[in-house]
Order: sequence, then C-alpha cells, then structure tokens
Amino acid sequence: MSKPSAVDVESKVLAPLIAKPGRGFWIAVSLLGGVFFWGLLAWGWQIKNGLRVTGLNAPVFWGIYLVNFVFFIGISHAGTLISSILRIAETEWRRPFTRAAEAITVFSLPFGASSVIVDLGRPDRLLNVILYPHFTSPILWDVLCITTYLATSCLYFYLALIPDIALCRDRLSSAVGPVRRWLYEMLALGWTGTKVQWKTLHKIMGGMSVFLFALVISVHTNVSFVFGLTTKPGWHTAVIGPYFVVGAIYSGVATVIVAMIAIRKLFHLETYLTEDHFNRIGKFLLALCCFWFYFTCVEFLTVFYGRETAHMAVFNAKFFGEYAWLFWTMFTCCFIIPLPVLAIRRLRTIANLVWLGIVINIGMWLERYSIIVPSGARPYLSWEIGRYTPSWVECSITAAWFSGFCLLFLVFTRVFPILTVWEINEESAAGKTNLPAG
Repeated sequence: MSKPSAVDVESKVLAPLIAKPGRGFWIAVSLLGGVFFWGLLAWGWQIKNGLRVTGLNAPVFWGIYLVNFVFFIGISHAGTLISSILRIAETEWRRPFTRAAEAITVFSLPFGASSVIVDLGRPDRLLNVILYPHFTSPILWDVLCITTYLATSCLYFYLALIPDIALCRDRLSSAVGPVRRWLYEMLALGWTGTKVQWKTLHKIMGGMSVFLFALVISVHTNVSFVFGLTTKPGWHTAVIGPYFVVGAIYSGVATVIVAMIAIRKLFHLETYLTEDHFNRIGKFLLALCCFWFYFTCVEFLTVFYGRETAHMAVFNAKFFGEYAWLFWTMFTCCFIIPLPVLAIRRLRTIANLVWLGIVINIGMWLERYSIIVPSGARPYLSWEIGRYTPSWVECSITAAWFSGFCLLFLVFTRVFPILTVWEINEESAAGKTNLPAG
C-alpha cells in the first residue's frame, strides 16, 4: 500500500475550488452577510446618536466592544503559534493546520482592531493617536503593535500561499472563470518552483517566524498593559501580561480545531486530516488548558492573600456576588469540562473536540467579560456600584463581527486551497507523514 502521491493531494485539496457551491453554501453566505449588514446598520445608528444607545455608563466605560477586541486579537495568535512558532520547532503535525491557522489570524485581526474604533463612538477620534501621540501611553503602542502584527501576518500568510496559488494557476486554468484565472496569475508572482525560489521562500519564512514569535508575545502583552498599567482593582497585577498571552493562544488553538474539523467534514479531507493529527493538537490544547488554570490560580491567590479592600470587592463580586454565575460558567467552560476530555485518550475524539473547542471559546469570551466589566463597576472612586447591560446595538455589532469573520473564512475556502499543499507534500516526501495508505 502506498502513501498518497503529490498528485493525489493536489487533486483532493483543489477539488472544492472547482466544485459548484451547493445550496448550503449560499444559505450560509446569505445568513452571515445579513447579520453583518444588520450590524453595520446598528453601528451607523450608534454614530448618529452617540454612545448613549449602548449600555456604557459611569463608571462602566468599557463593555463588550473591548471584550470583542481582546477576544479577536487573542484568537489571531493561533496562526502565529501553529504556523511560525511550531515551524521553528519543526513540529510535523502542524502542517495540515497551518493554512487555516494563518487565515484565522488575518481575518480576525481587523475585527479586533475595529472593535476599538466602534468603542470610541466617533471613529474620527482614532486620528488623535496619530496627530497627538503620547509615547508613554500603552494605547499608542497598542496601535503600533497591532498594525505591525496585521501587516506582518498578511505578508507571512501571502508568502505561504504563493506556491499553492501557482498550483491553482497551472491546474485550474480551464476549470475556473476569467476573473479567478487573472487573480491566480497576478498573485502567483511568476512562481515556477525553482530551487532558488524554494530556498528563498524558506529563508524568508524562517526569518519571519522568529520575528513573529517575538511579535505575538509583545502584542497581547501590550493589550494587557492597556488594563494592567492602570490602578483599577482587578487589573493592576504583574501576572496579567502572561495571563493574556496564554489565554489568547488557548482560545486560538481551540478555534483552529473547530475550523479544521468543519473543513475535514465538508471537503472530505479525512485522508490528510487524520485522527492522529487531532489527537496531537488535542494534547497541545491540554497543555494550554493547564497553563491557563495555573495563571488563573496565581492571579486570584495573590488577590486573596493580599486582602486589599478594593481588589477584594471585585474578587467577592466574581466569586460570590452578581458576577458569580459568569465567573463559574467561564471556569467550567475553560477548565472543568475540557480537562477530563483532553486528558483521557478515549474521550479525546474528533467528535468531542469540535464541541469542546466551541465551549472553550465561549468560556474565553466570558473570561474577557469577567475581567473587564466587574472591575469597571467597582472603581477606586467613591461612586456607587456600577451596573452594565449590553444594548441591542452592542449585541448586533458583536454578532456582525463574528458573522463577518466566519464569512471571510468561508469565502476563502472556495477560492484558495485550505490546506498547505506544498507543506503536506514536503512532509510526505521526507517520510515524516502520518497519512494512511492511499
């Protein structure tokens, strides 16, 4: 029995690009597009009427817009981790996941960054960061870090796409329309697969992997500094930087798992996305689950033994007060449910991983909410305890951002190969593949 050849891999991965989209695809596109358009209308209503149409108030100045900001920036780390950091470590099981992980990075970053613009109320005020920069402000450095991260991630994503775009140009020219033929021809940049081109590509991507490794740590650390460098109770802690980074990677890897299981099912790629691949990434998710639990314990143990009055007010609100249901739901979704499923081999199945990834992301979104809102409701200032309930405008824009992210990813799968064909072929050629016999 022989392993799948390069031709077999190419034919199977390229098949969805020439197949006529079914009714389910167009229904999904219509629903996601409709929700996104409704969210844009809600944002227009907010711009016209101001932030009074939201649930934001004094002292809760930050709500789910900032929750979305942290969440989307967080899941974007999946691409950097799986594609670049694991590339440096020469982790072979990452190969089938790299393209989807990089796509998640590129498609989630704009929605994370735009959440801050929505939160401003007046989008034009973003120009103040450029016109009147304050170099001691973490917000300025946040803008610089995220802009650099987005530009570098897009370039890294595109470079890894070039060989497969050239493959589409050569193999699909007679099966697609003139627009896509022109698109493939233009984006391939004359790639022919010479030894010099491959050597240059690997050298550039190797160097960018090292740069992105440092960048991914600095980006979410700086996101955490927007909170941690204030003196607000619950935020002013030294552990908040690594806590944010671990949480970001945790939710990002869970997102990749859900996306790849869906792709495996829809495009019938079971041969190249095997149970062994998901078993390995499930083990990796287990390690992240344990790291997240460690940082959570460290944070709250420090607060508990410190016994500072303002911090204990937030602590008690989360553990026993009005936010207890939120906190314990988050903890259940992020640790209590995932730990046994990921730790026990017979439970770490593909079917369990798909719903587990969704549960973890629900928990991580709630974690961001439990970090931002309770601390905002209990500031040092002598105000009454704040209350916050998101309005229909905030909920509509949040739904739109999630729909827009899913829509971009869905459309991408019908235009470009969702698996990195050249990396899978390299793995097979090197004899390191776990692919079953063809």
